[in-house]
Amino acid sequence: MFLIGSTIALGGCVATGDFGRTRAEYQSDDMHRWVGVEATASVGVKASDFQLTDSERLLRDLAYPYIEPPRSRPYWKGVFGDYEPIPAPWRRKVVFDRTAYGRLLIDEPHRSHASRYAQLIEDVRNDITRFQPFYTTATQVFDFDAKRNASLRYISDLSPRERADAVARMRENSLIVEWVQQCTEQRISSYRWALERLVVHAPDGLAAEADRLIGQLAVLNANPPVVGPPVAGVTIQSKG
Repeated sequence: MFLIGSTIALGGCVATGDFGRTRAEYQSDDMHRWVGVEATASVGVKASDFQLTDSERLLRDLAYPYIEPPRSRPYWKGVFGDYEPIPAPWRRKVVFDRTAYGRLLIDEPHRSHASRYAQLIEDVRNDITRFQPFYTTATQVFDFDAKRNASLRYISDLSPRERADAVARMRENSLIVEWVQQCTEQRISSYRWALERLVVHAPDGLAAEADRLIGQLAVLNANPPVVGPPVAGVTIQSKG
């Protein structure tokens, strides 16, 4: 039972190799380093070769739950391994489908429509709960980046490669926060579409609570505690 519980606890961050073993690359502290690499690659620039600081590593870990579309994987895949990098929204072929979450929520077997409302409420509440820890970390990262940027003019014998890596890391951190902001906006759109369909399919008093929480998340995302300098201006395609 302990082994099963441990496996489930790792959930969405597990990928399996031969004989069901978790692949070593997904057990490292830097398992979400790819988030920054993908963000920079998607806008045509090179990622930094610097090692991640503790706060930068935490920023990427906290970003991933927002970047992964809600309910994008069946539960059993989250348990037994289906961990893959996600393309950044600045890639031209990435199309956001705001109906996907709602269709999945409605089509999946549930005991009652009330459980669908409960699932929606839980997903929105989880996003609200994650908001402060993510932006607290982002604030810390940006504060350190401001110090890093200011120090570049004073450090003697700074090699061109070191300077390039420092600038690349600051760009990378900013892109990650922008990515989370865009994904949160997409989540809000998906949640609203799902709630509207649930109300049509099966009106319930729980709709008011879901609507309140979606509105709360929208206010939070519209007023983030910190905003990095804009790096990419590519418009995200939307479907639905």
